[in-house]
Amino acid sequence: MNDRKPWFLVAGLTLTWLLLAERMTPGQLLIGAGVSLLMVFGFRAVRPVHPRLRRPRSALRLLGRVAIDILRSNLNVGRIVLGLTRGREIHSGFVEIPLELRDPHGLATLAAIITSTPGTVWANLSGDGATLTIHVLDLADEKVWIEIIKQRYERLLMEVFE
Repeated sequence: MNDRKPWFLVAGLTLTWLLLAERMTPGQLLIGAGVSLLMVFGFRAVRPVHPRLRRPRSALRLLGRVAIDILRSNLNVGRIVLGLTRGREIHSGFVEIPLELRDPHGLATLAAIITSTPGTVWANLSGDGATLTIHVLDLADEKVWIEIIKQRYERLLMEVFE
């Protein structure tokens, strides 16, 4: 890990502590800095794999895609909840998606993306990590969902982490 990055993390965690404490006293600053130092440097030794961002531009593209998809999904789920489906039946179900992504940080990011997007939930990852199962609220075509996950997310996650 770069020598400066842990100190940025310590500073960020200390600032978060102070914001949560809602006061800036020397005692709170000392406690926040102490807890932050313990967290950053104490947990560093037990982390088996450290993340490495290989292509930051791909990460920014992914962030943009996720933001747009979350907005679209909010609108679509809102229509379903309000019954604005124009008589179309809604069928939910599970989709199994073959994965090439193996990096644990990439998989964790994919889990966060899928779960934070309304209408989808990460349900399972096979023991060998080769198959992801998601639940989709409005499942019209499994192939479309496989393509979305693989092309919109997995490909970029592999660029970023592998």
